[in-house]
Amino acid sequence: MGLLYSLFIGAVAGWLAGKLMKGGGFGLLINIILGILGGVLAGWLFGKLDVRFASGILGDILKGAVGASIILLIANLLKKK
Repeated sequence: MGLLYSLFIGAVAGWLAGKLMKGGGFGLLINIILGILGGVLAGWLFGKLDVRFASGILGDILKGAVGASIILLIANLLKKK
């Protein structure tokens, strides 16, 4: 069940990040990967900065979207060089 939860949260967070960053979308698989990696990145970053975030499914989606947005921002900056 944990894997399905992670895939669902990753897909929603990746989609949301694409909308926030005004991306055209990368497809479901890339959105899931970005969302999961974004959640890991945001969890680590917020832990280092001692930032408390909402809990539950909404908190997980928002955390994943923030992290995925950071990843998309970095990718866009590297793409322009």
